[in-house]
Amino acid sequence: MKRLLVSLAWLLNIFVAALISPLVHASTEYNMTQGVTEISGKVYELHMLIFYICCAIAFVVFGVMFYSIVRHRKSKGAVAAHFHESTKVEILWTIIPIIILIAMAIPATKTLIAMEDTSQSELTVKITGSQWKWHYSYFGEDVEFFSLLATSDKEIEGIEVKGAHYLLEVDNPLVLPIDRKVRFLMTSDDVIHSWWVPAFAVKKDTIPGFINEAWTKIDEPGVYRGQCAELCGRAHGFMPIVVHAMEEDDFDGWLAEQKELAIAAKQAAQDALDASLSLDELNVIGEEVYKTRCAVCHQANGEGIPGAFPAIKGSPIALGDVGVHIDTIVYGRGGTAMQAFDNQLTEKEIAAVVTYQRNAWGNDTGDVVQASDVNAYKAKQEGGSDNEQSETNSEQGSTDEAQNDAKEQL
Repeated sequence: MKRLLVSLAWLLNIFVAALISPLVHASTEYNMTQGVTEISGKVYELHMLIFYICCAIAFVVFGVMFYSIVRHRKSKGAVAAHFHESTKVEILWTIIPIIILIAMAIPATKTLIAMEDTSQSELTVKITGSQWKWHYSYFGEDVEFFSLLATSDKEIEGIEVKGAHYLLEVDNPLVLPIDRKVRFLMTSDDVIHSWWVPAFAVKKDTIPGFINEAWTKIDEPGVYRGQCAELCGRAHGFMPIVVHAMEEDDFDGWLAEQKELAIAAKQAAQDALDASLSLDELNVIGEEVYKTRCAVCHQANGEGIPGAFPAIKGSPIALGDVGVHIDTIVYGRGGTAMQAFDNQLTEKEIAAVVTYQRNAWGNDTGDVVQASDVNAYKAKQEGGSDNEQSETNSEQGSTDEAQNDAKEQL
């Protein structure tokens, strides 16, 4: 027994030296991040605690196994013992694992309870996932926006050198204050996504028709990145998350600025109803909208992906009734991947992208759609005046066939 303990002690010294040295000097890229929140620190500590427990168990089990193999090998004349049971051993190897599991469960339970406690939050942000972007809405502040991938197509296609934050950069990052408890309400418009920011130890599924909750309280200002962690379709890898954490005073200033911009945007949308843009002007705006919102499915050349996403080039929608085209973009198509863009794009942007699609890739219909046309169509569909409703009813019969064709194409 003494020789066994000496051998185990010798192996333990070698094992600990080999284990600790790399952990002290290695980069954290090979380990779980400690993050920048109290919860992420607790998760890291829990991870390391269980890691060391597993290492200790492995050392004891493999130490005894290898010692037994060497010490009781046949060449030394060892003879196997014959016995059937040992009540003491069975009790021992039942009690010890129970004690270990309890020792692991207590801190794990405390951490999990803390992770789910969203009470006493100072700010609430609703996060909505959709293919393939995030929508952020600050409750009670009248501030909301979409966040889309900002990596250029040339980088993705290998034409340009990939940047430092390739596929982890967005046009509009989520902005949060430090030292405030922020509550997240998470849902989805289409399929299951997962909002994951490792530095916050927050990873929560966004599920259609269901609201999940999470929270964070950031300790340090900075830019923190994450991405969708649930396979959600063709462009799953193009759905990054960027959070800009700033001092409380800076955040309050940013929030006030966003409110002013929202008011200005509403006024600009109203002014657009009285504007009349040329075909060239609409095509320039429409091309940019198409690249950021449509090309991921319908492709940059408008030819789509056979069997998955329909082509716009030469399609019945782009060459047919303008009202059906507007309806498709504004309200989407149920049962397909075609989303409703009514709350994602302004009426000016919808008019521009409709115009672009009807005049690009050889479609050349010559049609020009203005923001006022989109507004008028929406007014008819949503009720409007009695006269507008009667006009809609009279026109419905002539457009039903075109709409059915459009649904079949989608």
